[in-house]
Amino acid sequence: MATLFNRNWKRQELLQYVGDINQIAGIKPVEAIEGTERDSRILQAYTGSGLTFDVVADRALDIAACRYKGIPLAWLSPVGVVHPAYSEQEGLGWLRSFGGGLLTTCGLDHFGPPCTDNGQSLGLHGRISNLPAYQVNHQTTWVDDDYKMEISGQVRQTSVFGENLLLKRRITTHLGSGKIRIEDEVVNDGFQPQPHMILYHFNLGFPLISPDTHLRLDAEETTPRDADAEPDLGQWSSLQAPTAGYREQVFRHKPMADSNGLAHVAVENPVLGLGLRFSFNLDVLPYLVQWKMMGQGTYVLGIEPANCGVLQGRAVAREQNQLPWLDAGESRRYVLELEVVEPE
Repeated sequence: MATLFNRNWKRQELLQYVGDINQIAGIKPVEAIEGTERDSRILQAYTGSGLTFDVVADRALDIAACRYKGIPLAWLSPVGVVHPAYSEQEGLGWLRSFGGGLLTTCGLDHFGPPCTDNGQSLGLHGRISNLPAYQVNHQTTWVDDDYKMEISGQVRQTSVFGENLLLKRRITTHLGSGKIRIEDEVVNDGFQPQPHMILYHFNLGFPLISPDTHLRLDAEETTPRDADAEPDLGQWSSLQAPTAGYREQVFRHKPMADSNGLAHVAVENPVLGLGLRFSFNLDVLPYLVQWKMMGQGTYVLGIEPANCGVLQGRAVAREQNQLPWLDAGESRRYVLELEVVEPE
């Protein structure tokens, strides 16, 4: 049964009021037509609760813009939704196609700064977010009195003589919901073990992010990435106004699990009366990276669950014997949920 417009609805009862359920909720495929966004396939989902979000099929089914009752939740960078044809893989070229958005996936075999590992040159945050999906599908269907919405597809990261990693992604929500559920499976389709590093780069922006915003999580340990973050280790959960010359601060947290093995993170703005809560499985995503960037224009809070606690890239992870691997034919499953909340 859908909870919508301050009451509960059964399917037949609700359908009496509309000619088409798309009047209230649905998924609309569109295609960008201008600039570096041209030809990007975008699936626009809207649940009827006020939650809307754009899934970009040509960028690993990542999520770009996201709004709740017209209020932006995600930070959008000036580069926009860049089509993969314009991506730059080497060095810091990733930044020229980093649109921000609610979710940018980093990996599948490396995240962190550019490095050279075993003779292989690896660019910032890996390749997956600049690869298009195939077998893209979207469907909406009634199951009894619940109207379910789903977007799915597959993204392959591979090369001759190199890795052959497959990301299977499914994003679901339903009528009247303020939740987004992301279910990923990463499969090593090759015949040799492969490094597997993945980080979910959620990017939250104004007005959800402001000096009034609080970040809440229970962590066993919090450490700064570098000297830029060390002075503010005691203030990692506090935000500030846009600051000229601000240098990004990155903190690594080891969240505590609830009785179900889940970690929970809350970003709340009591003045706005709005928040966003995350949950994910600690057995496969044991770390949370926090990107605190309070610059002018680049004013963003990154919430980034990860499967590796080394933030200096794959070469360092290998050196420290902390590099995650997938054996030939092995797969790993990740489930993350986001929920918009309106704290009283």
